[in-house]
Amino acid sequence: MHLTPAEHDRLTVFTVAELARRRRARGAPLSAPEVVALVADTVYEAAWDGLPVEAVIAAGRGAVRAEQAAPGVPALVRRVEVDALFPAGTALVAVDDPLGAEPDPAEPGAVLPAAERVAPAPGRARVEIEVTNTADVDVHVSSHYPFWQANAALSFDRDAARGHRLDVPAGSSLCFPPGVTITVRLVMLGGAATAPRLTLGGEG
Repeated sequence: MHLTPAEHDRLTVFTVAELARRRRARGAPLSAPEVVALVADTVYEAAWDGLPVEAVIAAGRGAVRAEQAAPGVPALVRRVEVDALFPAGTALVAVDDPLGAEPDPAEPGAVLPAAERVAPAPGRARVEIEVTNTADVDVHVSSHYPFWQANAALSFDRDAARGHRLDVPAGSSLCFPPGVTITVRLVMLGGAATAPRLTLGGEG
């Protein structure tokens, strides 16, 4: 059976989520990867069922309760981003604070930003393109997603975007509201600047 990289990733998430469900049923506290897998799996299924984005986010936020996680995990899992497949195509779904806990800088794994700002991807080529969201819902694209393979509802010059990603901080994302045209800046990917070739609405 031939599976695409995305299908391999989906099965991995399901496997970890299923393990987490069994451990939770026994009353065992969940690790950070298990919490992320449960949230992601819930988002995947809600999107597959065709629920609105807001309902999908709400489902992900309700997938795990803070008391079901091991100590320190709520501070580690601050945001879960999933490229979920909706009936209209793939869209990024971001679930902030899925366990509903406030960050504590004293917790293990807390992120403390440096005082000096660091410029991302210095010296790499950049390009600006116009992007129009032709869908009737918001479309989110994460920082390092191969932009030329973004949701087919986004109309832009995909040849010009090939080999590039959004020029935004790692881990962040950009929202494209329905019917709106936005000029975005893209930065060349590192390394060989390649990604698996996909077909989106007849375009490579």
